[in-house]
Amino acid sequence: MDRSIEQVLAEYDARAEKERSAFSAPGPGMMAQRDQLLLRVGPEAGRLINILAKGNGAKSILELGTSYGYSTVWLSEAARETGGKVTSLDLVSDKQVYAKGMLGKCGLADYAEFISGDAVDILKRLNGPFDFVLVDLWKDLYVACFDLLYPKKLAPGALLVADNMIQPAAAREDANAYRRRVRASKDMESVLLNVGQGLEVSRYAPGEKL
Repeated sequence: MDRSIEQVLAEYDARAEKERSAFSAPGPGMMAQRDQLLLRVGPEAGRLINILAKGNGAKSILELGTSYGYSTVWLSEAARETGGKVTSLDLVSDKQVYAKGMLGKCGLADYAEFISGDAVDILKRLNGPFDFVLVDLWKDLYVACFDLLYPKKLAPGALLVADNMIQPAAAREDANAYRRRVRASKDMESVLLNVGQGLEVSRYAPGEKL
């Protein structure tokens, strides 16, 4: 990986360390400041989604939840190798401005485009199909987003990776609902990995015997 990308990821790591105290002492102000916090998948999960996207040869990559662009960096680096592009959605445009700046620092700006707005509304008009999808937005939207993607907007062999399947505990009910929905769907195979905050890695395999 390029030195410039490693430096940008290190900058994210430093920011996450500074904000750690906000996560260790949640309180009434937590929800009010959540959009100012770096909600990232973490280095292990970031490396895994990078490897999976590359291994799948993913050209059309969808990220549901830009946040401040940490996972966008990992996905864009994969897109550069596969000759693809990342489409990243987030409700908060200011976060995407920050993400664009970070991608610019490490030479990955040409491999991602950002769309600001409600993910459910945007998904209704995105055509697809997508080869790789990272699902990492507010957890109560996971099932609705999956239903808009499956099956017509998923390419055969597409991978979906959903974050926060184990932690935080407050999101577990929504996480479990998502996992049940995916696993009950025809032509989907899925596994829960204890990486980062917990990742559900799913593959759309139409016509294959699972």
